[in-house]
Amino acid sequence: MRAVLATIGNCIHVQGIKNFESLLNKNNIDTEFIGVCIDIENLIKIILTKKPEIVGLSYRLEPENAKILFKKLEDLIEENHIVSRFFFGGTPAVCELAEDSGLFEGVFRGIETENEILDKVLGKKKEYKSKEYSQNLYERIENSYPIPLIRHHFGLPSLEKTIDGVKDIANSKTVDIISIGPDQIAQECFFNQDNACKEFEGGGGVPLRKKEDLVSLYKSSRLGNFPLLRCYAGTNDLIKWGSMLKETINNAWGAIPLFWYSELDGRSKRDLISAISENQKTIKWHADNHVPVEINDSHQWALRKTTDPIEVASAYIATYNAKKLGVRHYIQQFMMNVPPEISLEMDIAKMLAKLELILELSNDGFTILRMIRTGLASLSVDEDIAKGELASSITIGMYLNPHIVHVVGYSEAYNVATPEVIIESSKIAKGVIKNCLKGLPGIEDNKKIIKRKEEILKDTKLILETINSLDDSQDALTNPNTLYEAVKIGLMDAENLKGFNPAKGEIKTMIIDGIVQCVDEGNGSVISEEERIKRLQI
Repeated sequence: MRAVLATIGNCIHVQGIKNFESLLNKNNIDTEFIGVCIDIENLIKIILTKKPEIVGLSYRLEPENAKILFKKLEDLIEENHIVSRFFFGGTPAVCELAEDSGLFEGVFRGIETENEILDKVLGKKKEYKSKEYSQNLYERIENSYPIPLIRHHFGLPSLEKTIDGVKDIANSKTVDIISIGPDQIAQECFFNQDNACKEFEGGGGVPLRKKEDLVSLYKSSRLGNFPLLRCYAGTNDLIKWGSMLKETINNAWGAIPLFWYSELDGRSKRDLISAISENQKTIKWHADNHVPVEINDSHQWALRKTTDPIEVASAYIATYNAKKLGVRHYIQQFMMNVPPEISLEMDIAKMLAKLELILELSNDGFTILRMIRTGLASLSVDEDIAKGELASSITIGMYLNPHIVHVVGYSEAYNVATPEVIIESSKIAKGVIKNCLKGLPGIEDNKKIIKRKEEILKDTKLILETINSLDDSQDALTNPNTLYEAVKIGLMDAENLKGFNPAKGEIKTMIIDGIVQCVDEGNGSVISEEERIKRLQI
């Protein structure tokens, strides 16, 4: 197969047509680029002489001029009985005219995947089926990596609008994993709807009230790129929720807290010891039923203004519990930009410390999958600024070589994410990912990052050793009573837990030189982790 390529009219822009040429060459199609600004009459003469099977043209200037060029091309193709197959690339406005002309078998705006372009060029009228998009998380990651999967959460206050939105998102092929966000009534009272949970009304999210609602959401996603579906866990009846989600939406993974959804955060009425125990049983249920698990505790501590070592310690405790409870594939979420004032260097230092510590637990039977996301409180209410912040956050997160990018819609600071915002935000993420995969600047020799990472690791290990010292058993980190005690005495603490039983909420943090530091509430001086623990008089 042979192709001739050119820009036509007075267009001198060659990047698009040269990219097309490169793609054809990679797929064993011979090409000849015959030049820029090729006159239509001259183009026809060359085609008649060379008789290529494919003609690729580009024009990226004024649409009105393109109309004239396309009409002339149409007349001369018909007059000379040319049978070559024509393809076109240009700006969106010109591409629209190219499609209207009926001259081209394929019109490319620059947003198509290589496979989509090749399908057109090779004449494949391909309908993608569900089996071509794995419905298993680990397989889907393997088929994509090093390009991470895109995840976004979605849930509107109307079930019908959420169903329609899932269709739109799936059809866009921009999101690989849709996380359904139920309202708090569903999370707390789904299996006990006689208890109306009036206090949770208006809490946002999709109002799931029966199992069939989940089935409808799943059916609406069976098109486009057949995204994986998952759903936020219930805050009560967690095992019932897990079983229902596996049955109805083939839940991609379960996100189960260890300390949270309890009296500690007020999202459930469960006391902390009971919550930890039930959460562990839920994690084990998922493991026994071959459902991957995420335990998203660490950023919950961070969002409530804790120290870096406590955040990292909570990540280790969660990962340790997952492994002990039989989880095979474990998702660790790294929420960047928490708190928003943290410097980028110190943020990556914290995340590298977290990753290094939990990786000590990985082996052939326990795989840790990395997922990054933008901090919930870090996006501006100005949507243009928020788009920049979203891109910046993902760039830093890409240093962790993620398997999944949890995109946070740029509108989250001021409005629930609509399908349009989700699709646009996911495209922003894809652009960042594409550039980052070309190669990020090295940070291996950054002394500030290395120094901070080592400080966090040292302090985190001190916290873990102290928790272990609270319990004479071999497995203090999985003992609900010991974990409860660690919270009660203030070993695990956060500033914004004041008033939430059984936490102390007495820790005080401050950003100093971009670092989250623990400080003395009286004089503002920095307190080392060793000194903080000493003051607890354990």
